[in-house]
Amino acid sequence: MFTTILFYVLAIVLVVASFRVITASSPVVAVLHLILVFVNAAFIWMLLGAEFLALLLVLVYVGAVMVLFLFVVMMIDVKMEELRTGMKTYLPLGLVIGIVMVIEMTFVLGASWGGMGPAADMGADYNNARSLGEMMYTEYAYAVQIGAALLLVGMVAAIALTMRGTRRDVKYNNASEAVRVKAKDRLRLLDIPAQERVNAKSGDQA
Repeated sequence: MFTTILFYVLAIVLVVASFRVITASSPVVAVLHLILVFVNAAFIWMLLGAEFLALLLVLVYVGAVMVLFLFVVMMIDVKMEELRTGMKTYLPLGLVIGIVMVIEMTFVLGASWGGMGPAADMGADYNNARSLGEMMYTEYAYAVQIGAALLLVGMVAAIALTMRGTRRDVKYNNASEAVRVKAKDRLRLLDIPAQERVNAKSGDQA
């Protein structure tokens, strides 16, 4: 009974925080609510027995990605007026897509809700991380490789979009010149007098 009540409490908080992510007037508030969404999702995964995925979600997304998003949003000057300029134009399309997604999720949950039974007893020696690794690199090996390729393409595309054209605020390095550099071009020796000599000269002058 306690687990069921806790699940519904976490689910309600997750849904409310998700709604606040898309309705918040400030991007910082939206990012903070998104962090709350990930934390509640990690708790729900913990209740379902996926401890490794729950810890991974907290460490990777909440601890790294969302903190980076928060810093980026706080450092850049985000003007909400400019972001909302085309909102009315794309609102009907967004509503249609949202309704279609809700209908699809309703069909999936409705079809699987009646056939759900009690949770399977995995045993005390069950290792969630090992089972996940075996599934990823045996049965779903091609899906993992496709996901890695998509991430690589996204990273290269982001770099290409950032570095496109000629930018004056970027310092480019010439590899051939860096290889041919000599020590005298990068290192300069200075003859600094010792402390006693400086004190002695100042005493003679006095």
